[in-house]
Formats: sequence, structure tokens, C-alpha cells
Amino acid sequence: MQDIVVATGNQGKLKEINQVLNPFGLKARGQAEFEVPEIEETGLTFVENALLKARNASAITGKPALADDSGLEVDALRGAPGIYSARYAGPEATDADNVAKLLAALEGLPSHQRRARFQCVMVYLRHAEDPVPLICQGTWEGYIADQASGNNGFGYDPVFMVPDQGCSAAQLPPEIKNQLSHRGLALQQLMAAFAARQTA
Repeated sequence: MQDIVVATGNQGKLKEINQVLNPFGLKARGQAEFEVPEIEETGLTFVENALLKARNASAITGKPALADDSGLEVDALRGAPGIYSARYAGPEATDADNVAKLLAALEGLPSHQRRARFQCVMVYLRHAEDPVPLICQGTWEGYIADQASGNNGFGYDPVFMVPDQGCSAAQLPPEIKNQLSHRGLALQQLMAAFAARQTA
């Protein structure tokens, strides 16, 4: 198994990534294992933030690095929380804090006005100075429920309704979520590009 350092401290995210990478002979290891400090996300887009995180992890470890920047866009909130999804309710916010703020902001709106989507931009760098990073994007459409349901997943999953499944993202089995989710779709694109690069 080839090690790839992943610029995240989120164990839920790391588990999802490994479920996709392991069949390709790749093992995702969180940057905390290598004592990589988190870098400030100063970018104004998902792409900029993902690149910042991947370059930082690769520069410190000397290993290939993978980073993603993900977020929830809600149409009624003009795309918020967007790149600030993880800290929507403040810099020390928990998942529950962020969900509570989101539900309060949408209170009283009917479901057709609660359209939302998860976005994920994923970046793979062979080394810190890689001039041609692999960049892939996944989008997952849905809407925000009136209340949380389900115990799987993390973040906004309990309030993100998946119309064609008739349930929240947090009620989906992991294998189904990985096929449908923004991160799963971005990872599938990334691995297709990775395989093509190796055989070129």
C-alpha cells in the first residue's frame, strides 16, 4: 500500500476516503500522524483552499498529498455557508452548532425553497511543487430538511435530504453514500485521472 497524506483531521472524512482508495492499493493517512499543523484557509474558493492544504501537507511530509475543500451551498442563503461551512456558527463551532444555525436561518421556508447542494473540490499533489495537480469536483444536489435524522455521516448530513433516496445523507449506508456523495464523486474522478496518469 502506498501512503498518501491527507490534509484533514476529520476521522469521518478519512474513513470515507480510505473506503475509496484502498482498492487501488493506496492508504490515506491523516496529517496529524505526521504532526502537520493545520494551515489557515485563506482562499476565497474551494479550489484555493484545497491547494493550500495539500501543498502544506506535502511540503512538511515529503509525501504525495490529497486535500479537499467541501461545503454546503443553500440557494435561499445565496450560497452560504459555502467555504465557511465548517465554521458557519463560529471558529469553534461543532457540527450541532452549525446545523442549528442553518435550521434557524431557514425556519418557516417550504421544502421547494430549501434547495441545497454539497460541493467538493479534491486536489492530489505528487509533491509540494507539483505544477500539474489533479483537481476534481463533485456536486450532490438535495434540500435541507426541517429537522435532523439519521446517525451515519457527519457535518450537515442529518439535515441534507437526498430526493431520489427519500432520506437524509445520514440515513444512507456508507457504501451508498460513497457512490452518490460530492466527495465520493470527486474521488471517483480523481482515481480515474490517477489511473490514466499511471498508464500514460
